Amino acid sequence: MAVKFFGQFLVEKGVISREALLQAIQLQETANLGFGDHAVAMGIMTETDVSRVNQAQRAEDLRFGDMAVKLGIITGAQLQDVLAKQKSSHLFIGEALVKVGGLSSADLERYLAEFKVDQAKYATDSVTIPAGTPHPEVCTIIVDLTSKMLTRIGRLTFRLESGRLAAAPVENDIAASMGFTGDVRAMYVLTVSRPVQKKIAMAILDEPDVEQESQGILDDTLMEFINVVCGNVAAKAAQLDTSLDITPPLLIEQPGSQQMDARSIGVSFPICFSDGERAELFLSVLP
Repeated sequence: MAVKFFGQFLVEKGVISREALLQAIQLQETANLGFGDHAVAMGIMTETDVSRVNQAQRAEDLRFGDMAVKLGIITGAQLQDVLAKQKSSHLFIGEALVKVGGLSSADLERYLAEFKVDQAKYATDSVTIPAGTPHPEVCTIIVDLTSKMLTRIGRLTFRLESGRLAAAPVENDIAASMGFTGDVRAMYVLTVSRPVQKKIAMAILDEPDVEQESQGILDDTLMEFINVVCGNVAAKAAQLDTSLDITPPLLIEQPGSQQMDARSIGVSFPICFSDGERAELFLSVLP
């Protein structure tokens, strides 16, 4: 077993097709608007306001609504109004599968119960740092901010698995890395599939489609994403009186062949996306 989403669980059991899952996810993405989209639809914010908040989130660890309040764009009361609207209109994947004809209403409850049993051992909001990992406090910050930025900036739906010791990153289509120096010496590596890379590029470029973009542009957006993550990590670590400097991002075209410092401890955090795509956060930390 492994961490997975309900839709992926149904595909693996042969209950639904992958095509039905992708249709349901597309319906979800259309129905489940982000905070900014809801705020614009409600006349509380403008598209310019949304862009301003998105940019501010790259430099500071705050949720969209909280950042909008901090910038003086909306009030606390308006924040609660948008959150209530967002919650009341949310479409769950099971409901979406029923709407696209991939699953019957009668079967939904039964398979949900089976899914909860299958995923019971993974039912936690916290991610475990393996015992023996150097600088666990900083590693926790790295994992936490990677998760937040994938959600807030990448606009991705995923689950992050607990860490496991590993010698090197897993094989995947592409990766980007950055080094930490100072009080903690470590290497940060994010490996992704091409579909995940494109989704990150869409978010960074704020474009609905990146099929016409060159591979060079897509690679640059992946490096920009980890630059944002690691910059926030350094700022957060400073609050713990830990000084971190970051090196420029590098592209890794064959993640599985990446050589790590033999003295370091490697930790892998697999990432599972709602459409079945996989990625990995890999940390190589020196004692």
